[in-house]
Order: sequence, then C-alpha cells, then structure tokens
Amino acid sequence: MKYQWTVLTVTSVGVLMAGIDSRIVIVGLPQVAAALGADAEQAIWFTQSYTLGSTIALLLIGRVTDMFGRVKIYNIGFAVFTLGSALTSLSLNPEMVIVFRCLQGLGSAMLFTNSVALIADSTPSEELGLSLGVNQLSFRFGAMAGLTLSGVILAVLDWRALFYINIPIGIFGTVWAHRRLRETAQMEKGAPIDWIGFATFTTSISSFLFALTFAAYGFGEERFVFLLSVISVATFLIFVYQERRTPHPLLDLGLLKIREFTGGVVAQLLNAIAWGAVILLLSLYFELVQGLSPFDAGIRILPFELFFLLFGPLSGRYSDRYGPLPFVTTGLAVTSVSLLLLSTTKPSTPYLDLVAYMGLMGAGTGLFSSPNMSSIMGSVPPNRRGIASAFRATFFNLGFTISLNVAILIMASIMPYSVVSSIISSISPTGISAIDRNLFSAALDRTYLWMAGVNTLAILPSIMRGKRVGRSAPYTPTLE
Repeated sequence: MKYQWTVLTVTSVGVLMAGIDSRIVIVGLPQVAAALGADAEQAIWFTQSYTLGSTIALLLIGRVTDMFGRVKIYNIGFAVFTLGSALTSLSLNPEMVIVFRCLQGLGSAMLFTNSVALIADSTPSEELGLSLGVNQLSFRFGAMAGLTLSGVILAVLDWRALFYINIPIGIFGTVWAHRRLRETAQMEKGAPIDWIGFATFTTSISSFLFALTFAAYGFGEERFVFLLSVISVATFLIFVYQERRTPHPLLDLGLLKIREFTGGVVAQLLNAIAWGAVILLLSLYFELVQGLSPFDAGIRILPFELFFLLFGPLSGRYSDRYGPLPFVTTGLAVTSVSLLLLSTTKPSTPYLDLVAYMGLMGAGTGLFSSPNMSSIMGSVPPNRRGIASAFRATFFNLGFTISLNVAILIMASIMPYSVVSSIISSISPTGISAIDRNLFSAALDRTYLWMAGVNTLAILPSIMRGKRVGRSAPYTPTLE
C-alpha cells in the first residue's frame, strides 16, 4: 500500500510539469510568435512539434518499456523533458523552437506512457480508477498554473521564462524518481525490437500529420498532400503486415481483440479530436476577439480546469464501484452539449454564459477521462500494460493533432485562410478589424458545431465495449 502512494506521488510530479507546459505555451502563443518573427504556420508548429515528437515514438517506447522496465525509461523521460525545456528557452529562431519542442515531446512520451503503467502495476484493481483520477488532478493543477503563470511571466519577463519553469521541477523529479521507484513489472528480456515496424509506423504517422498540416495551413500543393497521404496509407499497410507476421511485434495486434480495449481507445480518439483544440480556440477568442491580455485570458479559461478537478476524481472513484460505462457515456454526452452551446458564442456573449459552457466541458471531460483510461488499462494483462499504455497515448495524441488541423480547415471554409493566418499570428487585437473579429467568431462557432458531431460519434464505440466491473479474464497474445 505504501509503495502504491509513492508511485502515485512520483508520477504526479511528471504530469504536473507536463500540465504546466501544455497550457503555458497555448496562452502565450501569439507573444512567442511575435518575439521570434514566426508566421502562423511556424506558430502552430510550436505546439504541433511537441505532439509529433511524443506521438511517433510512443509504440517504440512502450515496447522498450516492456523489455527493459518502466522505471528506467520513466527516469530517462524526466531528464529528456527537462533538457528539451532548457534548450527551447535558449532558441534563437522559430526553427530551433520547433526542433527542441519535439525533443520535449519525446520526453513527455516516456513520462506519460510509463506513469499510467506504473500506477496500474502498483494499484489494486478496485482502486485503479481513483488512483488515475488523482494522477489527473496533478495535470489539471499544472494546467491551471500554466494558464495563470503565462500571463504573469509575459507581463514582467521575456518569453523564454515560459520554459525556465520546467527546469527546477524536472531536476527534482528526475532525482526523486531515481531514488524512490523500483521495478515491479515482469520484463521480456532478450526479445528483439521490431525496427521495421517502428520505421513503417513512424513514416505512416509522420506523413499523415504532415499531410493534414499542409492541407490545413495552405502552404502545400494538392499533389504534395496527395503524395503524403498515399505514403501514409502504404506504410500503414506494410506496418500491419509486419506486425502480423513477426514473432516479436512492436504492437501486439491481439490486443485489438479485447473489445473493452478497442472500444475505449476508439472513443478516446474521437473525444480527443472533438475537444483537443478547444483550449487554444478559447484562448484566441479571449485574446484576439475580446481583446484581453494573456493573463486575463488564462484566468477566464480556469472554469474548465476547475470543473474537471471536481468531476475527474469522483468519476474515477465511483467507476471502481459501479463500472466505467455509465460515467464515460454520460461524460461524452455532456461534452457534446457543451460544444453545441459553445457554437452559439458571439463576441458579445456574457462571460457568465461562457463559464457555464466551459464548466460543462470540464465536467464532461472529467467524467469520461479517468474511467475510460481505467477501462482500457484494466482490460489488458500486466505484461502488456506498457504497450497498451503507449497505444492509448498514441491515439490520444493523434486525436489532439487532428483536432487542431480540423479546426483550422473548418475556419478556413468560413473566412479566407490569409485572414485566419493573420489573426492567429497577431500579437494584439488592435490590428484586427471589427468585421474580421465577427467573421473569426463565426468560424469558431462552425468549428465547435462540427466537433460536437464528432464527439457524439464517440458514444457508439464507448457503449460497444460492454460492461465490466474489475479486471478482465486472462488474455493470451496470439502473436507470440
């Protein structure tokens, strides 16, 4: 029991740091872009490169984790994330920020993949939902701190200080994790790494994300986007063929035969697509439509985080008792309602109305996240938790990346892309005309409406996972 809480506290420091970083860049994005002379595409890649760096390596990290141990890779992840933060703060141009943010993403992948697996290893099944809910609290506290700290830092210091804050936390976390964590999982020592699977998966995902980005931001020719799409599909098919034939696959496709695992992962993907871009869109609305400072914008987004803090641990605790299905389904439904309400937002919408909409979003996300994660991780055998967690995180990151690209595509269908680009890269709303502000607000409304539809689709695979209380029956991989 004591070690269970040791693991929870150590991993919570990691997600706290990641939470701070996830919000501190979003709120300060226009200011960082202006300071470095970045255009809209480069500014978006300040966030995209982080996601790309964490996504493409997740399956390899999950496989290596199952082979060499969760604790070792988790400790390395802390150090890599801290190094990436330090290098980002020293960047001299947008390209350097993009590269070093990608390194941050790699460290984040090591942290997130292993934090969930470490908690699942050390926690009894009847308490797993609660532990994951508490762990999510740390991310939310970090996110809340990031929303407020960004405004304070930008008011008195250079943008580089946005990344300084991770360095002392990262050093402390690296040392503490090294001293307190011990390996409890059964490892697959001596098994070869599926490098062909890694190469084809990385090529497929990277090509897909680049194709979406070029299509969304308008700087890729249609033939180039088509070529990237073909490469993505072709390498994905090769990846699936490789995983089915090799005795030591990067991804055990037999996991997809577990209905609860597959249903939870697909529901998570659609949910991430639906709300992944919402925080950034709200930040742009408050800063560039309503003319607020980064600090004021961050403060106004806090209701989302506060309601998540309220409902996340409660849903995790009670899902341990009653099963995840009622909570994940209700959470998805509430999130869809909140997105529909956000689609009615205008520049003159009272802030109290927005508080209600963001509160519903936070409540719905909180109800869904922890029980869904508990359902996914509780459905797989202990020796597959590393790769299962990596699979889950890959779909989550992929959904977030798609969300932002889809948001830009939808907005560009309402207003010229050049206007979207100029608004996103604007450091001040004074240079944006009233007509463009209203048009941008209408584009946001259309985006929220489409996202509500995508999120509603997630209810179907969520329900199809079936009802289960406790862990699943023992599972024997078919590709060993």
